[in-house]
Order: sequence, then structure tokens, then C-alpha cells
Amino acid sequence: MKKLATILVLIVLVSSFTQKELTWIAIGDSITYLNDHQKETDNRITKGYMTLVTEKLPHIKYVNQGHNGWTSGGIANAIDKLGLTKADIYSIFLGTNDWWGGRPLGQLTDYKNNTGNNTVYGSFRIIIDKLRSLNPEAHIILITPMQRVDFVYLFNFKNNAYGSYKAKKDQMLEDFAYAIDSIGRYEKFPVVDLYHTKGLEMHNLVKFKRLKNPQTGTYTEYPFPDFINIPFNPETDEYPYPPESIDKTYDGLHPSDKGYELIAKPLIKIMKKY
Repeated sequence: MKKLATILVLIVLVSSFTQKELTWIAIGDSITYLNDHQKETDNRITKGYMTLVTEKLPHIKYVNQGHNGWTSGGIANAIDKLGLTKADIYSIFLGTNDWWGGRPLGQLTDYKNNTGNNTVYGSFRIIIDKLRSLNPEAHIILITPMQRVDFVYLFNFKNNAYGSYKAKKDQMLEDFAYAIDSIGRYEKFPVVDLYHTKGLEMHNLVKFKRLKNPQTGTYTEYPFPDFINIPFNPETDEYPYPPESIDKTYDGLHPSDKGYELIAKPLIKIMKKY
């Protein structure tokens, strides 16, 4: 009997320290998508934020619902076609493509009143309503867009965009970060505010941008913000972000390994409570 009692106590102790397996669906754009597609970064990254989180919290299993180039409007429009399933945790990491695409941000009343997919606020309402319909008890985490400098796509130099240091269609990217934060406050969701995260400021995103000096034609390594007004010709110029320019991003927009670590850190802090 004594031996049986000891075994039962051990079983109780082991079970008490065994965490329940949780499913996490990460909804996002290319920053999420690239977690599992390192070849599409020319192997400039090794681990995305989902991998880093689940390495620290192995009882959590992730599902990658990142979609290259998508906006919150695109996600909302396709919300019933994405194959989303019931999960314990959902994260939503969108906004940078909405800003670049010039989508109207709208107002918090668009979210509150469920006015439809015409504004970013309305898009988030559609997405969140869907997640709640799948699991009303799920944890929902919002992630704001991070700052960005001039982006140039590794495999097509014509695919480029200026950074968040100026407005696009009279909207600043920071406005989108504040909007997502306001939804989080309204819903009492945890918000990972990457836009204002220390280490992810624009001057930390790349060490330099390599461009031709307009006066001499000599390639010069310009730090931020010195490169802002230096022209880049995608037809004739070399790729402006060689490997040695990588800091928190590898191309001015998408996180490097260091950048992904800064994204994962607050997510680990939140999710370890679940």
C-alpha cells in the first residue's frame, strides 16, 4: 500500500508540472509567412518569431497563417476561405501593408459599430469576430506594425518602397500602430507594440544603405537618415543592402534574426502565462 501511495503521489506531481498543449494560429503578412520560408529571404534569416516562441514554450504549437503582401482588408475579405480552425491562442500581426497600400484607417467607431471592410478598423472587427466564433474562450494578441526604412526586394529591385519616416496618402504608419493599440485597449487584449519597441527604431533597422553618390557615382554606405534623399535606380544599381548592412532587418522592412528575437521576447512573456 505504501508503495502504491508513493506511485500515486509521483503521478500527481508529474501531471501538475505537465503543461497542457496549446494551439496558436498566427495571422499576418510576409513577416509572419517568412518564419517557414527562409529560402525566400536568400537564407538571411534562420528563425522567425513563431519558432523562437515555441522553442521557449514547447507546449505551444503554432500554425502559420502569414500571407505575403496581404492587408487586414485582404484577410478580412478571405476570412472564411483561409482554413482557420479552433485554437487556444490567436495573434494578429498586420498593418504595414495597409499603410503602404493607402487603405483608410477609419475610426474606433468603425470597429465598435462593425461598419464593414472599408477601413482598417472595420477589417479588424471582421477578423476578430471570426476568431471569437471559432473559440470564444481563446486568447487574442494584437501586434502593431514595426517601423520600416526604405525597402528593396532581394529578388526584384523594382519592388521597393520608402520607409515610415513620411506619410503615405496623408497617413503615418504610427497612426496604424496607435489604431491597433486602441482596439486592444477597447477589447482588453494584450498588445505587442513593436512600433515603439526599443531597438526597432528606424536608425536600428539597417546599418547602412549602399548607394551611388550623386556627385561622384561612387558607391557609398549611407546610414539612416542620410540615405533618404539619395536616389536608387533599380535598373542599374546594385542591391543596396548587402549582408554586412543587416541589423534588425535584412532589407529595410523584414526582420533579421535579431529583429525576430525582439518580436518574440514580449510574445513569450505574454504566452507563458497561458
